[in-house]
Amino acid sequence: MTMKKKSHPNFNVPNFGAKNRSRVKERWRKQRGVDSKKRVKKRFAGAEPTIGYRNPEQLRGLRGNGRRAVLVANLAQLKEFMSSGEAQNCDITLASALSRRKKAEITAVARQNSIRVTNGA
Repeated sequence: MTMKKKSHPNFNVPNFGAKNRSRVKERWRKQRGVDSKKRVKKRFAGAEPTIGYRNPEQLRGLRGNGRRAVLVANLAQLKEFMSSGEAQNCDITLASALSRRKKAEITAVARQNSIRVTNGA
């Protein structure tokens, strides 16, 4: 039996859609206001992140395709990752500080070894 991650509602700042809140980014911040209905957990104010939304331990950190993402910053790390034996159930993500040339080199080596690169060159 395959397990699937739980779904959860969007956890947004209260009154996110209001006209005067257009500058507020769509993200979660804990409510600290004295009169905040969301802080008091009124149902109409929307959901709040709680421990009950947490996924089982074996599913945490998985991507949508069911594989783990591993950060790779250079060719040596990629070769170490390939030799570890985890390559068949992981995808690699290239570090953002890499140059275009290094990204191309690492992507070429990964493709030869049939490893998926999430943000390849």
